[in-house]
Amino acid sequence: MTTPAERRRRGRAARERVSRSAHGRWIPAADRPDPLGLLERQGEDRVARLLPIRYGRMAESPFAYLRGAAAVQAADLGAVPDTGITVQLCGDAHLLNFGVYASPERALLFDVNDFDETFPGPFEWDVKRLAASVAVAARDNGLDERRVRRAALTAVQGYASAMRRLAGLGELDVWYARVDTADLPAVLRKPRQRERVEADLAHARSRTNLQALGKLTEERDGRRRIISAPPLIEPLKRTELRGIGKVFSDYRATLAEERRLLLDRYRFVDAATKVVGVGSVGTRCYIVLLEGRDGRDPLFLQLKEAGRSVLEDHLPPLRAEAEVAAHHGGRRVVTGQRLMQAASDIFLGWTTGPAGRHFYARQLRDMKGSTDIADLRPAGLRAYADLCGRTLARAHARTGDRLAVAGYLGSADTFAEAVADFAVRYADRTSADHGELLAAIADGRVTATRGV
Repeated sequence: MTTPAERRRRGRAARERVSRSAHGRWIPAADRPDPLGLLERQGEDRVARLLPIRYGRMAESPFAYLRGAAAVQAADLGAVPDTGITVQLCGDAHLLNFGVYASPERALLFDVNDFDETFPGPFEWDVKRLAASVAVAARDNGLDERRVRRAALTAVQGYASAMRRLAGLGELDVWYARVDTADLPAVLRKPRQRERVEADLAHARSRTNLQALGKLTEERDGRRRIISAPPLIEPLKRTELRGIGKVFSDYRATLAEERRLLLDRYRFVDAATKVVGVGSVGTRCYIVLLEGRDGRDPLFLQLKEAGRSVLEDHLPPLRAEAEVAAHHGGRRVVTGQRLMQAASDIFLGWTTGPAGRHFYARQLRDMKGSTDIADLRPAGLRAYADLCGRTLARAHARTGDRLAVAGYLGSADTFAEAVADFAVRYADRTSADHGELLAAIADGRVTATRGV
């Protein structure tokens, strides 16, 4: 077994592979793949009639474009040398993929909350995507260039500071570490920030299965049914409804025994397709309404398609034990989520659906919520960026060698300053890519449905 000192030395040795300052010298590769071509190839296996919605949502702003372009940034990151220090990556660690949700103990936690692209890879890829998203969001919010870079720097400094602290803790202390939102208002300095957080938490607490029942369903012919709202929510055909039983049987088998018992106390009521997110638009997604004790005891589950991670084409083959999880897209997502989150949804599981497609399942709403970053002032954006950076560090510390990461980072701000430079450069590239999408929509090369 290697000693802590040896693990830190391994991290410092990775600087020979990629110096910390080298992260800031990013320029697009000469043979950079066409971003629109990457997005089009991603859409080849999706529901074609929904793709205009995806492009319409990505066209709304550079930040919206970044959200939908995880495959583009994965290709950009894969084109440059990496540290080789592996963690479980979120794979899409932008600002809006952090948020609050209820733990099994009903505490509200703040954590990474999207794992569609999760895959083992070099720790800095997540850090760079987070920092780039901060820079793009800051520009969208009208901040000047000094504040844009400062916000991105704050995210990386938060990550580095937390990783250094976690490197000094024992294994169980790291595993049990979490961000309990009950502690957040007390540590915020400005009254406006505290008020904003308290309002966001109150909104999240209201997002329950019972609230979803009132918003998403109606009584029809004496029966509860999911409201149809094409093209975003559409009822399933009878043949599709009949297939739900088999899908649920396979999903049930992936839950722990006590949770299978709990699930068995619910009965199926209705199901529908639902369009979700930005980058995910076009993937198959279902919402399922179940009923427990009576009609006022609902459970909404979401079954979302999980294909290959956008990271897979840019990383070396996995070790044998990790390959098992990656072979099934749904299991890959569930495994990554359970590894990275401090606590996960009790109904998190995976299944194989129609045509052999892979899905993962979780509760649709369980006090989930996120911050509206468009309304954040400079100080609020920096505070949120710092929180996301620290949260990402905790997730990485659970899944990789935190002492090696801390050894690579060192005590100086060299890495943070470099990644802040990268973030600004990547924000430039994102703005240009977004402009190319708008031009393609304008001249008819890309069909987009706006405002949906």
